[in-house]
Amino acid sequence: MEGPKSKFLRVKCNDCENEQIIFGNATSKVDCTVCGRTIAEPKGGKAVIKTQIIEVLE
Repeated sequence: MEGPKSKFLRVKCNDCENEQIIFGNATSKVDCTVCGRTIAEPKGGKAVIKTQIIEVLE
């Protein structure tokens, strides 16, 4: 049986280097919790990640 195709991602903000965990299939815009920079935007089922992905969490 195949598991879910969506993953959680640990990302690092390009501006302030804050690390946070986001959903890879986010359905709304995700901003950095420290500086407010947009780090992910929804796009047809998958989020467009606009920052560095550090780790894909299982």
